[in-house]
Amino acid sequence: MTKRIYNIGVEATMDVIGGKWKPIILCNLRHGQQRPSELRRNIQGISQKMLTQQLRELEQDNIVVRKSYNTVPPKVEYYLSDYGKSLEKLLDTLCSWGEMHVSTLQAKGEDVALVKVD
Repeated sequence: MTKRIYNIGVEATMDVIGGKWKPIILCNLRHGQQRPSELRRNIQGISQKMLTQQLRELEQDNIVVRKSYNTVPPKVEYYLSDYGKSLEKLLDTLCSWGEMHVSTLQAKGEDVALVKVD
């Protein structure tokens, strides 16, 4: 395995939670465990393939836990691990900043809306 070298801490953070979908998935999981179908309904524009891929990566990084129930039909739920919960303050800050940004854009007269406020 090649040694990873980060120049600043944010690089290590973004290595784990960076990209378009991971922060959105994590913000949704802050509210409790969800099935993949619930996540997909709550995240506009994400494909099933992308959701599965991102959840697997977050699981590999010990940020989320995948819980399988031995039922018919099979049932799977995802939730934040204790390690993943350590990101909650950061996620809250990102959500708050996004809400403020939307308000700033609206004040400038831009046609933008925030459908769901956490």
